[in-house]
Amino acid sequence: MPMTTLLIFWGIVTAALVVLLIYRSTLSMHQEDQLFLDDSESHMQKEQALVLSRMERLRWPLRFLGGASGLLILLIFGWWVWEGFARS
Repeated sequence: MPMTTLLIFWGIVTAALVVLLIYRSTLSMHQEDQLFLDDSESHMQKEQALVLSRMERLRWPLRFLGGASGLLILLIFGWWVWEGFARS
């Protein structure tokens, strides 16, 4: 039963990570490396600043969820190996 709970929790964390990665990739599609603007196109600079701030806010949740997913899968694997040795 605890293994099933860990697997479900890992699935939820990993699904959230995948959703955030997809969201970040859609944001990065709208990001430009360089903008050559005159005064009439200043709204594009504001849009790029907004995209950059959204991507910056995603940095820590992505690191946390990635680390949590990795640690959980290592814990699940370790538990599985432990149970295998305990049964034999």
